[in-house]
Amino acid sequence: MDYFIQQLINGITLGGVYALIALGYTMVYGVIQLINFAHGEFFAAGGYMGVILLNWFIGRGYMSTHPMICIGASVVLTMGYCAFLAMGVEKIAYKPLRSASRLAVLLSALGMSIFLQNAMMLTQGVFDKPYPIELAEGSLTVGGITVSYLQVIIVVFTVVLLVGLNLLVFKTRIGMAMRATAQDKVMSSLVAISSNRIISLTFAVGAGLAAAAGIMVGFYYGSVRYDMGFVPGIKAFAAAVLGGIGNITGAMLGGLIIGMVEVFGAGYISGQYKDVFAFIILIAVLYFKPTGIMGENVDDTRV
Repeated sequence: MDYFIQQLINGITLGGVYALIALGYTMVYGVIQLINFAHGEFFAAGGYMGVILLNWFIGRGYMSTHPMICIGASVVLTMGYCAFLAMGVEKIAYKPLRSASRLAVLLSALGMSIFLQNAMMLTQGVFDKPYPIELAEGSLTVGGITVSYLQVIIVVFTVVLLVGLNLLVFKTRIGMAMRATAQDKVMSSLVAISSNRIISLTFAVGAGLAAAAGIMVGFYYGSVRYDMGFVPGIKAFAAAVLGGIGNITGAMLGGLIIGMVEVFGAGYISGQYKDVFAFIILIAVLYFKPTGIMGENVDDTRV
């Protein structure tokens, strides 16, 4: 029983990270029906920017005097950097193709993913970059269950971001504009909602969440790598599809399920196949329920 609870805690931690990344996929798809396969690179960019900012604070001596402020500032600045990066990507790679076929936009997304990944490789190197500090060393042990303080911080921070996103989307005028644009761009433009601004803002919010996941993973595993966004990005896409692509609550639920399945599969079956379980779930969902757990059937025959 202790082993089961231990794996459950690990699954919640990992699932929260997948949920943050999956929200970017589902928000962009909900607004412009685009699968942004470059989204995983914002996750990797967030991890790298965390290293750069923390090293800068350490070099200036601020980390020794104000560590919490420096860490908090690093997270906020990392999210802001990736938000602006995503807005730039949207303007360059997606906006000119707004009226093009989905195939053209999909190829543009894949090309941008390759471009961003290689840009990180050329600027940051091909080797892992270690995180310069450890966050919240130590753990709490109850019986045979061990929970690190870092896991608690990750889960709490993830919950705060998810609650904040829900408040933004469902309780603010900006969120109302996002939902209106997703439902009908023409009608929303008639009531003075700028679809271009809302689309850019949607990219920015999604990338900011992915960046937060990237810096948390950097703290958790102690290092980052230029291609670290590919596999988690695909798993997060699987989570978005599982929950119902375009549904925010579904993306959160899908991320938690994928994290649970991966951790329990590695713990009870084999760790060698831990990356396979998410894709098995994806194939099964596409076969038995293509709309996902909370998705809706949509009559859309555009190519």
